[in-house]
Amino acid sequence: MVQAAAALASRGGVEAMQMRTVAERAGVALGTLYRYFPSKMDLVVAVVGEEIDLLEASIERRPPNAATPAGRAVDVLMRATRGLMREPELADALIRSLIMAEVDTPFGDRMAGLLLRVSADGLSVESADEEQYALAGSLAAVWVHELLEMLRGRRTYEQVQRRLEIAAGRLFAGLGS
Repeated sequence: MVQAAAALASRGGVEAMQMRTVAERAGVALGTLYRYFPSKMDLVVAVVGEEIDLLEASIERRPPNAATPAGRAVDVLMRATRGLMREPELADALIRSLIMAEVDTPFGDRMAGLLLRVSADGLSVESADEEQYALAGSLAAVWVHELLEMLRGRRTYEQVQRRLEIAAGRLFAGLGS
């Protein structure tokens, strides 16, 4: 069901993710789809969760090897950018939906946690102090903004990377190596 929704969104944005169409494409009854995903936003959140799962699996297979916390964070964010930009319509639909979401989504927490883990030698959301968590969340927010600018044609990949390097360098300056 999640893969069917992602496929539809990659071709026509969130508007193409009509629940009936998703159910048909997934080969399930509409009631079954609604049992697992009570709303379209729940389905969008699931698609985003699957994208983050893929990113985390990629990082497990090939951890970032930059010498600094900021470098490792940028590596992760640029991997995510490359992955999302393979399907720009899907990326645009997901990011816009998350920004406009009226439901609580785990996206920010998951990205902040991922950035903490790779940047601070396994630091978790639970073990991070308030400042560390806020800084990781801030870097994730900068990335979302830069990704949107890239999707709008206002930034190149290189510009996004440079801006993230600057932000990460400042935000993670005291995190240690």
